[in-house]
Amino acid sequence: MADNKAILKAGDAEIELPILSGVAGNDVIDVRALGSSGYFTYDPGFMATGSCESSITFIDGAKGVLLHRGYSIEELARDADYLEVCYMLLHDKTPNSEEYKEFKDTITRHTLVHDQVNNFFRGFRRDAHPMAMLCGTVGAMSSFYHDDLDISDPEQRLRSAYRLVAKMPTMVAMCYKYNIGQPFVYPRNDLTYAENFLNMMFSVPAEDYKITPAVSRAVDRIFTLHADHEQNASTSTVRLAGSSGANPYACIAAGVASLWGPAHGGANEACLTMLQEIGSVDRIPEFIAKAKDKADPFRLMGFGHRVYKNHDPRATVMRESCHEVLSELNIDDPLLNVAMELEKIALSDPYFAEKKLFPNVDFYSGIILKAIGIPTNMFTCIFALARTVGWVSHWHEMLSQPGQKIGRPRQLYTGEEQRKYNPIKK
Repeated sequence: MADNKAILKAGDAEIELPILSGVAGNDVIDVRALGSSGYFTYDPGFMATGSCESSITFIDGAKGVLLHRGYSIEELARDADYLEVCYMLLHDKTPNSEEYKEFKDTITRHTLVHDQVNNFFRGFRRDAHPMAMLCGTVGAMSSFYHDDLDISDPEQRLRSAYRLVAKMPTMVAMCYKYNIGQPFVYPRNDLTYAENFLNMMFSVPAEDYKITPAVSRAVDRIFTLHADHEQNASTSTVRLAGSSGANPYACIAAGVASLWGPAHGGANEACLTMLQEIGSVDRIPEFIAKAKDKADPFRLMGFGHRVYKNHDPRATVMRESCHEVLSELNIDDPLLNVAMELEKIALSDPYFAEKKLFPNVDFYSGIILKAIGIPTNMFTCIFALARTVGWVSHWHEMLSQPGQKIGRPRQLYTGEEQRKYNPIKK
């Protein structure tokens, strides 16, 4: 809603720009009229630019609030499972018992991938990075559903969304199995979403994999806590790709590629790398001192967050699961001992409280994944698995909105003015 207007003075002209108010969050200035007056805005990193209108997720970083469709992430992570959150993100409402059962059955019965997908993996080197394989195989899925890719049809869009949510755990597990030289494990319809993923990751033909409740609950929470996070880099990439009319599998492959960047999806992997650098509990004071020294390039990974200026609301719930898993598995791992001691210091040292450098969701999820035996090069794949539902929800929402246009950012040109070309023969 346009409540009032901002007056922009540009040269001798005054340009009226509507100020729009959403349900929550900051007001935004509608700058679309600037183009017809010969001006564009300049905002590298889109730090002060709203790129779309969305009703899916709301973040208040100053207060440490994260809402999906109006529901707090803390409540969802404690009282709902991942598939219930998936339904809610896709359909803008929580499911009743019948809707939930139907949705769960649909997802469960679509977890199997086409047998020819196996052939794609054989084209990769054995030591290929899992994210490289995931990018390729997700994009290739469009070749199996080319008769069901009409993005103007809401039903076809939802079918594509369901397929992606269902098949992503299978393909992520295939990336892992291919890396370690073990046979692919087919999904099982008698297991929950999280249990099925764990079974495809760790079971082998010679013996069954025993799934403990604490581990499956923790993995389900990791999925829930990473399901969506508003207009981040990968979600914006999916929306931009989708604005061109690209098919959903190409758009999600673009999201996977964006997430692969260490500044985005590699945060929990970077946290484990930092713990390996510290190495042992007795070296923690040395690294705490380095972290406090502004002249030292060392930074504590997994502490603080670009968006949240207070506690990361996801971290509180993830911390509970982290301690449950470590207690259940009773692992004596020097790296996990370093993590727990580092957490204790960070929560008691006044320096961390003053700087608001609290452990974030990546700190705890990295520890959990390490504890259950998932290698660090798989962490970002699991992030992509969880975030797929957020990506397809934003893609579906964008294509449902009237007047949608292809994304076309402007630039501030700093190159040469027009000049004469001299042919190379001269």
